[in-house]
Amino acid sequence: MAEIIQKDGTWTFDGDAVRIVPGRDKGVGLLRQTLGEVVVPLRALAGISYEPGRKAGRLRLRMREGADALTQVTGGRLPEASDPYRLSVEPDRTGVAEYFVDAVRNALLLEQVDPGPSESYLLPGPTVPIAVGAGDGTVTFDGDRVALEWNWTTEEAKRSGGPREFRVTDLRTVEWAPAKGLENGWLRFSLTGAVQPAAPKYDPYTVELFGFKKDPLMALVAAAVALRLPHPAAPPQERVEDAPPKELPASAAGAAEDHDALLRRLRELGDLHQTGVLTADEFAAAKQSVLRRF
Repeated sequence: MAEIIQKDGTWTFDGDAVRIVPGRDKGVGLLRQTLGEVVVPLRALAGISYEPGRKAGRLRLRMREGADALTQVTGGRLPEASDPYRLSVEPDRTGVAEYFVDAVRNALLLEQVDPGPSESYLLPGPTVPIAVGAGDGTVTFDGDRVALEWNWTTEEAKRSGGPREFRVTDLRTVEWAPAKGLENGWLRFSLTGAVQPAAPKYDPYTVELFGFKKDPLMALVAAAVALRLPHPAAPPQERVEDAPPKELPASAAGAAEDHDALLRRLRELGDLHQTGVLTADEFAAAKQSVLRRF
């Protein structure tokens, strides 16, 4: 067994998995503290490295693509203090860190672990239920339903629509992006069939992030949701619109197409009204115009 204990945390390797326990040092980010202990199975790893430094070195685990939902949704954009797969190593512990790296690498070679993409998630991810308040809203996820509530910083057009709630089965994707420079970040939920504004500040299914301490916690929500969506390597599910069309008389086919188009237009108008793009009067007039065409 190999083990390295630092203020940043403790890593232990027993031949089958790397057990990561976050430290209590003030430099340990909220994400790592909230996530708690993580057990990374050997087969989830693509590699490990140690990078020596003047003040401190770094141990880094490299996950296989698609093996870990948190790594998948953050795409290497987590701040170092929030990354559970990095460990700050004091200079006098360099030898221990190198021994740890050798132990893991030898096991990867012995077990012939494929460093390529994984076809399924191999880590359980954040526990649910989970609730995080950051940026212009609070997200709650119980493993099935996502609820969004807004605060005083929320753009009026978004807040006026009230809280939002939807099921994982309604989702197409979930995305997390950190604030960078003068550009705000976001936690975006894309719903199947919904027309959503591109700007996070107006999107009723997006929490806008302002670059504060709690922002990385939204990545935990994203990971918990992503675990319950189809894996990126899974074959695309057959959609209703992709199924072979049934043969209909020309007049019936045209009527069905017009009817569906009108229903889609009504949904789009409703979304635009809820997000504040259309006023109540504009929405009522546009709605009546569409209804007259049924």
